[in-house]
Amino acid sequence: MERWQGKVAIVTGASSGIGAATVKALASAGMITFGLARRVERVEELKSELPEEVRDRLHAVQCDVTKEEDILAAFRKVEEQCGGVDVLINNAGVARSTVGVLDANNTQALRDVVDTNLIGLVLCSREAFQSMQKRSVDGHIVHINSVVGHTVPAFQSFNIYPATKYGVTALTETMRHELRMAGTKIKVTSISPGLVRTEAIPDAMKRGQTPILEPEDIADGVLYVLGTPPSVQVHELTIRPVGEKL
Repeated sequence: MERWQGKVAIVTGASSGIGAATVKALASAGMITFGLARRVERVEELKSELPEEVRDRLHAVQCDVTKEEDILAAFRKVEEQCGGVDVLINNAGVARSTVGVLDANNTQALRDVVDTNLIGLVLCSREAFQSMQKRSVDGHIVHINSVVGHTVPAFQSFNIYPATKYGVTALTETMRHELRMAGTKIKVTSISPGLVRTEAIPDAMKRGQTPILEPEDIADGVLYVLGTPPSVQVHELTIRPVGEKL
């Protein structure tokens, strides 16, 4: 991570779970880190969990990734303060797993998932790429994907969530080709975790015997892919808890 010290990272969905663990890990690794979230006050609260010398490297920015104007304003703020972004972690995501694809009156739930998991991810990636390209930065875009972006489990309803994660899998490859054809050395990586202990997981599952990952495990994966040499691109990293059935 030495080459990223003093560089700028943006993490979406930074108020809890994987996003919160990731902003803390990146700031601790020496990156100027902007945590984007709707609940911006929760990102501010994360500073108290960091060593005093690290806290000034974490910045909270209000942003709902389903709103393009919020995304544009957030990236503009980063540019004004630090010149632009070097690393983007697309972590923001929702599941709405209590609502089935075929349930009545589910339109808003479907749109929420698509707008967050796909459209928001694409718009943030677009703005990050424009920033990197303008400054001739060999940056890195990381998508927090899911194992259900590769295999749809049969034991419960996931709403349209797996479809959006399959989309993230396809978008990772699409972006890799676009970045290659543009003649850049910008990397793009998909990280696909299994079950992670986050707000999206039912409490009963967290307390049960089901193998489960911690958010910090995924943050470690982010540090790993960022720490690879410039000539190495980890295209897909799958992280599962030991004993997972899926």
